[in-house]
Amino acid sequence: MAVLIGLVGAAWLAPAHASAEGENYIVATDITFAPFEFQDVDGKFVGIDIDLINEIAANQKFNVTIKPLGFDAALQAVQANQADGVIAGMSITDERKKVFDFSDPYFESGVQMAVLATNDDIKSYADLRGKRVAVKNGTEGAKFAESIKGKYGFQIVSFADSASMFEEVKTGNSVAIFEDYPVLNYGIQQGNGFKTVTPKEKGSSYGFAVNKGRNAELLAKFNAGLKDLKESGRYDEILKKYLGAGAAEADNSFIGLLKSTYPFLLAGLKMTLLLTVVSIAIALILGIFFGLLRVSRSIVLRAIGTTYVDIFRGTPLLVQAFFIYFGIPTALGFQMSALTAGIITLSLNAGAYMTEIVRGGIQSVDKGQMEASRSLGIGYLPTMRKVILPQAVRTMIPSYVNQFVITLKDTSILSVIGIAELTQTGRLIIARNYQSFTMWLIIGIIYFIVIMALTKLSDRMANRLDRKGTAK
Repeated sequence: MAVLIGLVGAAWLAPAHASAEGENYIVATDITFAPFEFQDVDGKFVGIDIDLINEIAANQKFNVTIKPLGFDAALQAVQANQADGVIAGMSITDERKKVFDFSDPYFESGVQMAVLATNDDIKSYADLRGKRVAVKNGTEGAKFAESIKGKYGFQIVSFADSASMFEEVKTGNSVAIFEDYPVLNYGIQQGNGFKTVTPKEKGSSYGFAVNKGRNAELLAKFNAGLKDLKESGRYDEILKKYLGAGAAEADNSFIGLLKSTYPFLLAGLKMTLLLTVVSIAIALILGIFFGLLRVSRSIVLRAIGTTYVDIFRGTPLLVQAFFIYFGIPTALGFQMSALTAGIITLSLNAGAYMTEIVRGGIQSVDKGQMEASRSLGIGYLPTMRKVILPQAVRTMIPSYVNQFVITLKDTSILSVIGIAELTQTGRLIIARNYQSFTMWLIIGIIYFIVIMALTKLSDRMANRLDRKGTAK
């Protein structure tokens, strides 16, 4: 199991660029912020930021490993020293300078407002009065919208990624978005159905960042490499590649998207199943162990089992994921892969529920079974192992399969720490093509097929056990 986890983790953190000499640095990024960072149709991480960091790495002779996370998680990864730096269309602000050290600016941004192409009512900020606008957390667009909402009387709703922000307006819940103009222009070229209706507002500069007081050498290499790229003209070539006019046409129909994205969706499904199978196997062991503690005659052992269950059933899985991936490594001063953190999180969480399943299964066995066994001189643990647990298994199996299904769905939460399971794979695809409805429909169908198959399996196992019990 350890070898399998290691191999998958190594694949997930495969270097975007490698050279024969120099240091290796882990760089966190967003990967849902086209044209600065996104995944192309071949599954490669591309964009202005990705090309820049790879070119600078080659120029300065160091190795870079891209760590794909959401924007907020990328910043936390650097603060927790899980990554050496972050490049994610990140604006240089005075507040962020208190936490991060920034490179020289590599891009001068600006904010624009956009509405649906069919909307002829919103033509200026004044038309937003009494309405809602959508923004993305931590962006210049969000900051600008906040600065003018009092003057123009509109409400703000925030999202974690650009695709969700665009979808908010498509559903009619909001009427406009504020976003960095390169992102807007790229999305419009991809046929996202929006149009800009205001001039570009002056924005902040983008910068590469490292944790405050750390990795000064990496920052110096970035600045030196950026200077060389600008002097050679390569910098302008990268910008033109992603900001030039004209976008490639693609078949965005249901069948067309399914054909073009199924290899990535299949890889995401495999990761989902890997996380589920490994985690539920560990959870079963934890469940049996703590389940036995929960029915122990010792008040101390029962208290230990109860505490474990209460902690992991009483806190959200999202909080557990962030605490295990960011909090513990920061406190103890070590690094942990996202895959390892994800498996630990799911295992501990599912283990708490498995504990209650085991406890319920044991308590469903008639107490006379234990008394009869003990009267024959058989010890407590041998009785549990040979008499009680085999009978309890019949009761536990349907609930065990149900927990398997729940854990499979819970893997989607791990996308927040950058694991490319099925849900995160969908987000990466949507960040490229902006086809939210169709892609989420495809992903929903995949989840439905897998979960229904598991449910039917559970029903068949339960029916078979019932028939065997009746026959006896």
